Amino acid sequence: MYDRGFSSTYDSGVGVIPNSTFNAHALRINSSKASETSIFHFFRKNKINLNSVTCAKSSSAPDEPKKSPKSSETALILIRHGESLWNQKNLFTGCVDVPLSRRGVDEAIEAGRRISNIPIDMIYTSSLIRAQMTAMLAMTKHRKKKVPIVVHKEDDRSIAWSRIFSEQTSSEVIPVVTAWQLNERMYGELQGLNKKETAEKYGKKKVHEWRRSYDIPPPNGESLAMCAERAVAYFKDQIEPQLLAGKNILIAAHGNSLRSIIMHLDKLTSQEVIDLELSTGIPMLYIAKGGKISRRGSPTCPRTVGVYAYTSNLARYRELLENMEE
Repeated sequence: MYDRGFSSTYDSGVGVIPNSTFNAHALRINSSKASETSIFHFFRKNKINLNSVTCAKSSSAPDEPKKSPKSSETALILIRHGESLWNQKNLFTGCVDVPLSRRGVDEAIEAGRRISNIPIDMIYTSSLIRAQMTAMLAMTKHRKKKVPIVVHKEDDRSIAWSRIFSEQTSSEVIPVVTAWQLNERMYGELQGLNKKETAEKYGKKKVHEWRRSYDIPPPNGESLAMCAERAVAYFKDQIEPQLLAGKNILIAAHGNSLRSIIMHLDKLTSQEVIDLELSTGIPMLYIAKGGKISRRGSPTCPRTVGVYAYTSNLARYRELLENMEE
């Protein structure tokens, strides 16, 4: 009945035992030949947990669909958008909708290479083009090859007109949700001004106060505290429930909205978040497990190998992608 032996590995409760262990003992289970007593004696001797052992079926038995066990952990990736044209010109950008520079495009593509082995089920971006470009370009390098599609729910017409009628195609896309709450901090009357010239006009101390204090806003703009209020509220209400429900999520946003979310996740003080710097196009990885979200790592080199402290689930996912490409 089970004349093909066991599956290739077994969880003994103290580690994984390869199939070669069983081959060495020439153990083959057959309901008409094997002694139940000898089988259990073998399991006890080798400290094998019977509840974890699965048997391979004979070739005459019909194949049953395999059900993937639900993962107990999910991934959260944070990426600050690549360099924008105004970053390049050293201008205050804030909520002005400026696209990526050539360097920013390259940074987004490189970010995609770095996260190409990490599962992604949903993408959240701000309503600004530089964050959306970063997410879209990054996904062109993901090994799963799914297509990011912006979700439009502004009104009934946008919902109807953007509907996908193919189940197959629907299974090959990743929904992209845009939200103004993830926008960059609004810099008020500083937007469009050159940073160096502004420091010369108002004084370095005053400009530093506007840029780096937690609760002092620039003229007619937002403080970091005000930005954090909207960004963290959106994360708690919309993103965190998806993450804890089993969705792997990528957030492509901005320096201050992401600093706010990191402040929430890492439980930073207002002084600690002021000192936090995020480079453009550099992903950060968090893992949600057991109701907690903790930082797993961020890359320090162009390749994912040796960059992230992969969990066992992420390592298996990477292996699965590699097998699909063979």
